[in-house]
Amino acid sequence: MTETRTSTATVEQAPGRPPGMRGSGLVTERGRTTISDEVVAKIAGMAAREIDGVYDFGTGTARAFGAIKGALGGEEGVTRGMSVEVGERQAAVDIHLIVDYGVAIPDLAQAVRSHVIHAVERMCGLEVTEVNLAVDDVHLPRQREPQAPADQEPRVQ
Repeated sequence: MTETRTSTATVEQAPGRPPGMRGSGLVTERGRTTISDEVVAKIAGMAAREIDGVYDFGTGTARAFGAIKGALGGEEGVTRGMSVEVGERQAAVDIHLIVDYGVAIPDLAQAVRSHVIHAVERMCGLEVTEVNLAVDDVHLPRQREPQAPADQEPRVQ
């Protein structure tokens, strides 16, 4: 299930930190910018979906609720399987995912982790302290039923 809190993050410029570093521009003499947990969860979800070998997100229960919601015309949640905690300057992300069969899970985990960290830090200006991944399932390829060749006659009439 998606765990989204209603809190927001405020990132202040650390003293002595050069412009362009994490946190710059979110608190200025003209105002402050806050970033909600939901925003960080959406960015993390979109970034993780961009990695080949990731099939889906969420635990079995979350996916079942998502399927029911989709059947009723609801939108598929980008934050399903994402849980984030946002502080003043940092964010932590937990991701429950389903991988495609045959993918090297350690390599996939490293790619997802790096991509999520890069996306959140670039788009939010927050330092990502950790990205924890839980692989909850493996998506198996569908087995195709053997089909008789088109030129072969049926065995029974």
